Amino acid sequence: MATYVKTGINTTAHNLNRYSGTNVIGKRMPLVDGYKKSTGEAQYTDDIKLANMLVARMLRSTLPHARIKSVDTSEALKIPGVRAVVVGSDAPEVFGVLPVSNDETSMAVDKVRHIGDIVAGVAADTEEIAAKAVWAIKIEYEELPNYQSPQVGIKPVEHPLHEKMDKNNPGTNVHKHVKQDYGDVEMVFDKKDIVSAEGMFNFLECTHAPTEPHSTVAYWDSHDRLTIWSAQQVPHYLHRAVARVFQLPMHRIRIVKPMVGGGFGGKSDPFPHEMVVALLSRKTRRPVKVTFDREEVFLTNRGRHPQTWKGRMAADKDGKLLALDSEVVLDGGAFGSFGVITTYYNGVLSTGPYDLPHFRYDGKRVYTNKPPHGAMRGHGSVNARFCTETLIDELAVKLGQDPCEFRLKNFLSENTFTYHHRLRITSNGIVAGLKKAMELSGWKKKWGKLPYGRGIGVGCSMFISGSALPIHWNRLPQATVHLKVDMDGGVTAHTGAADIGQGSDTVVAQCVAEVLGIPTGQVHVKSVDTDNSPVDLGSYSSRVTFMNGNAARDAAVKLRVMLAQAAARICMARHKIPNCAPESFEFKDSRVFIPAKPSIGVSFMEALDEALANNGAIAVSGKYEAPPLGSDFKGANAGLAPSYSFSAFIAEVSVDPETGFVKTEHVWAAHDCGKALNPLAVEGQIEGSIHMGIGQALYEGVRYRDGLMLNSSLLDYKIPTPHETPPMEIIVVESCDPEGPFGAKECGEGSLAPIIPAIGNAIYDAVGVRLRDMPMTPEKVLAAIEKQKSGGTVVKGRTELVSR
Repeated sequence: MATYVKTGINTTAHNLNRYSGTNVIGKRMPLVDGYKKSTGEAQYTDDIKLANMLVARMLRSTLPHARIKSVDTSEALKIPGVRAVVVGSDAPEVFGVLPVSNDETSMAVDKVRHIGDIVAGVAADTEEIAAKAVWAIKIEYEELPNYQSPQVGIKPVEHPLHEKMDKNNPGTNVHKHVKQDYGDVEMVFDKKDIVSAEGMFNFLECTHAPTEPHSTVAYWDSHDRLTIWSAQQVPHYLHRAVARVFQLPMHRIRIVKPMVGGGFGGKSDPFPHEMVVALLSRKTRRPVKVTFDREEVFLTNRGRHPQTWKGRMAADKDGKLLALDSEVVLDGGAFGSFGVITTYYNGVLSTGPYDLPHFRYDGKRVYTNKPPHGAMRGHGSVNARFCTETLIDELAVKLGQDPCEFRLKNFLSENTFTYHHRLRITSNGIVAGLKKAMELSGWKKKWGKLPYGRGIGVGCSMFISGSALPIHWNRLPQATVHLKVDMDGGVTAHTGAADIGQGSDTVVAQCVAEVLGIPTGQVHVKSVDTDNSPVDLGSYSSRVTFMNGNAARDAAVKLRVMLAQAAARICMARHKIPNCAPESFEFKDSRVFIPAKPSIGVSFMEALDEALANNGAIAVSGKYEAPPLGSDFKGANAGLAPSYSFSAFIAEVSVDPETGFVKTEHVWAAHDCGKALNPLAVEGQIEGSIHMGIGQALYEGVRYRDGLMLNSSLLDYKIPTPHETPPMEIIVVESCDPEGPFGAKECGEGSLAPIIPAIGNAIYDAVGVRLRDMPMTPEKVLAAIEKQKSGGTVVKGRTELVSR
């Protein structure tokens, strides 16, 4: 069930009123690759079969931290069918997804840093032979201290994991330390007439659990050119990393992205295994493939950081939020990944959609001897939102105010800037969204009034629509789309954006088809090959619809101008019109015509034939570059985006006080996506976010014993099934952002964060306990209820308000 709410924001800044929503924008349609995926026609990396292809397996460390004294591959090389073995010294060059944090190698060179760290790679005729060879390799280690706790690594240690650490924390395992201070936090908390809430929150690591495991094929061909097929979210970053590792010019490398069976951030880094299969192919001059088993997917990881969050919030007696003060320690695992950005995002995105004048943040990301942690859906915002939304609920209760009403009077307005970081807020539909969620959920009749064991809660969020600044500093656009059209009338769109299931190919087809007034099936999207596609910074930070959609629209507008000029020439000659302005033509239903006189017009193909005359095929290029944003202080670029999405979710839960078992009964999810380009896809993204958020809230958590991962399978790592998925009412709020393509902004990540605090706050309304450890398992719920009972009468939110 879906409800649509329009907030009435003016969209004339881009002159969209002429053709927005008249052709395909705003209409429900299947994704352009949907039939391929549902019929089995889609080709994933593991489906690729090349002549003479070898199979690779990786030898992984069995120790969390140790110096490599020797590696003996002689016995492995004697096994019939083994074609090559590679070790760390074969490719010692460091790489990483962030230029400021290159700290990985293809395989461990001097020491291993976590259980599962790759030490060697084998290429053989079969997987069985490769596995046998892996176990024949002999490694001699010298064990080093096992740093499992980030709290230990904050202080100087005997053997730091890396040589390059945060410059202000020498001799420690601190990777990045961020301190930010806006306003006067101490002044606020020193006041006697404020109300405050504080707490310590703990989060286990959670992982992406994509259906498709990581898989890569590499082939170093007879032209001495390397081609890599890989399940990747960011082919461009892999392209750069491979060039660095192999010291090759980029034109000698080709990256191909087949279909990707789920990423969620877990396939956005360049990975060591991609380098290993390339090394093996160079050595054998044959194609080499590796496909991970599920345990290897967990070890490759890059999931959401485990962390502790200690913070406090303050409001005045009228319920105006005044200050947020937080101290965060992130467990980064063994390598940098996106960790520098994560550390910044945990601060800048913690204030969420609220007008909060005083803000202080102290965040440390610390290396540990665990698999590395990186970007996961809702990057950097999800855990922080649970903390602040819980404290906001506590403030409302202390003040005797309705938690929804409390939020409504503290939201940021549209067309404003945040106090901290000077983030530019354009469209903002959160007020309309929360009010609609309150109406549909019956909030006023339920909050504090349901029977014991049943409760309702709210959570709100904001998220970026693309990072305003690229991680590689250059003058390239942030997104580029090429369009080519020839005599057959098909429009081929070349883009480097990676469709990972979120529907970016469909967005490109829609944006082009909308401008040109043709069916989406007439637009052929090519987005898998760096030989044919322009540079795009990939599928992360919710940037694709916003930035790549704008680039596609820009290219289509240029093509539209050429076709309109051609149509004008035909109409002037055919209808004896002395002056026919190209800008007066409309494009719709495969026709180019003047709206005031529809008979004056031509078919799309006639206009195209005229445009092609004496020219041949037409090629145009569109781009998107974010407007100048931000300030000049250190860290000002973190969290900058050309636009922000806003979410307001309400969840109803039941809690069994005898077992602590929590069931999510119903969710009302309002998300401001600017404009729903494809309502079917928007609803699907929000539903998927809710499902993933319920998993982190109630079930999911990676567990370790001395660095050994204990639940590295989908039997032991508990993700919610359809039985745990509640009825959902999706409220699509259309604020029509002036910067977005046809008014659109993100909907794939920001809609994850609010469901988790909504569930937590609903548990409080149900049984009167506040939970601060994630996931909120039955054991934790039951322990909190028992502790509460031992302290007195069991109360609920509304009852507690009255008693105060």
